[in-house]
Amino acid sequence: MTIKTMDEIRQMEKVCQLAAQTLYHTAKFVRPGITTNELDKIAHDFTLSHEAKPAPLGYHGYPKSICTSVNEVICHGVPDSTVLKEGDIINLDITCYKFGFHGDTSATFYVGDVSDRAKKLTEAAKDAMMVGIEAITAKGTTGDIGFAINKFTTRQGYHVVREIGGHGIGRGFHEDPFVPSYGKKGRGDRLLVGGTITVEPMLNETTAELVEHDIPNSSIKWYTTADKTLSAQFEHTVLITENGPRILTGY
Repeated sequence: MTIKTMDEIRQMEKVCQLAAQTLYHTAKFVRPGITTNELDKIAHDFTLSHEAKPAPLGYHGYPKSICTSVNEVICHGVPDSTVLKEGDIINLDITCYKFGFHGDTSATFYVGDVSDRAKKLTEAAKDAMMVGIEAITAKGTTGDIGFAINKFTTRQGYHVVREIGGHGIGRGFHEDPFVPSYGKKGRGDRLLVGGTITVEPMLNETTAELVEHDIPNSSIKWYTTADKTLSAQFEHTVLITENGPRILTGY
């Protein structure tokens, strides 16, 4: 885990706030009839207008500026001509690069009126993220975060994705350590004051396996639930302090 100086933390704060602003600016346009390509362009243009770079664009060959994961898509959904429909849910995953640092955040949004089933899963995913963040302490471990998330999720009747999770972040888009959504207290990598990580649980309705999909000319994969049931995700970039966690991408 890379430790940030006070000046570096200030730069992280600024880029993380821009990422949050980009996320919610883009979310204003989520509605039935819009395409995920159009949402990508909105986020792309907003990022550039703030003299920042959309970090996903070109990252290991990824072709777009954001990820748009609809319904059964777990993560890394690639914007395309897909038209959003009434009742869909969509995760917008935004990462901005500016001042030499990355800010990473995501949230799942409703497309028009959605089912109670979709609402319950989405709210559980948001709460699971917050439970994980609240488990962060200056002397804690990544296992503390994963344990808290998984315990909460299981009690809600859902299932965490184990193969994909949060990560260190800073000058690099994805840094050590891996931050899982399951684990044991006291296990895993030590959390260090001045470090920055993402907490991003992905919740599935069932235990169905993940299906991995290729992205042409990219080493990045995108994933769906094998049984086409819903998946939802939320994500914050978090600073570890002596007094616990501080969310940098707050909104």
